[in-house]
Amino acid sequence: MTRLRAEGLTLAYEQSTVATDLSVDIPDGSFTVIIGPNACGKSTLLKALARMLKPTAGTVHLDGKAISAQRSKDVAKRLGLLPQTSTAPGGITVGDLVARGRYPHQSVLRQWSADDEAVVAESMRLTGVADLAGRVVDELSGGQRQRVWLAMVLAQQTPIMLLDEPTTFLDIAHQIEVLDLCADLHAGGAHTLVAVLHDLNQACRYATHLVVMRPGGIIAAQGDPSEIVTAELVEDVFGLPCRVIDDPETGTPMIVPAARARRTPDGATENGASENHGPVAVHEDAAL
Repeated sequence: MTRLRAEGLTLAYEQSTVATDLSVDIPDGSFTVIIGPNACGKSTLLKALARMLKPTAGTVHLDGKAISAQRSKDVAKRLGLLPQTSTAPGGITVGDLVARGRYPHQSVLRQWSADDEAVVAESMRLTGVADLAGRVVDELSGGQRQRVWLAMVLAQQTPIMLLDEPTTFLDIAHQIEVLDLCADLHAGGAHTLVAVLHDLNQACRYATHLVVMRPGGIIAAQGDPSEIVTAELVEDVFGLPCRVIDDPETGTPMIVPAARARRTPDGATENGASENHGPVAVHEDAAL
């Protein structure tokens, strides 16, 4: 039994239905990445998994029980969330913000302790922000802020971490910095990570389990990127003719879009079929 799974979800905002009968299992101990075109329901699914959005039908299960029936603090001890947009209170320092990750562990009978202090310090060390502890969060660069927010989630000490577009608005160097950090956290063996990403190349490089969604909240494929990512899948889901090759650095699938001269205005190759010469990352814009 996986610790986190969704079964038969219908997800909607007011009168707009995003997904119907959506089911997914998050493998324990995986670095799962959810990817797909714009408005396919990636972040909506993550919000449902995090109990931020109540399904109109179906159930999200955490440790075998409906997450909606569990106490908020109990959930917060097992599942941490880095939202798509995070706003720090004005004037708050890095150390104080990271310390807020310990809130689920506080109670009338259990106040701040030396153990909490140690967890916060270790979370900042692991994310490389210990030397920023006294800095005001708003004064930091985008990459530094993302590391600080990750430190706060890490300080919750949850076995499951959900990350909604953690690389948005970051330049390529900071994107890789944040994803390397996520990979290091996953490699430590204590966390199951679930992230929504836009870039299929990055998803293929970092994910141990990939969930590919198409518009309508439909799961087009899921599994090990090396086993499921093909040129046919990319063209079918993203409408991008391409080749899939081995990433020369990691050996993971890397997507190479077909040359513009070989594509007609509707996105098909000149002969009407895409080429496939082996495993592929999609250009970032194509994966949005």
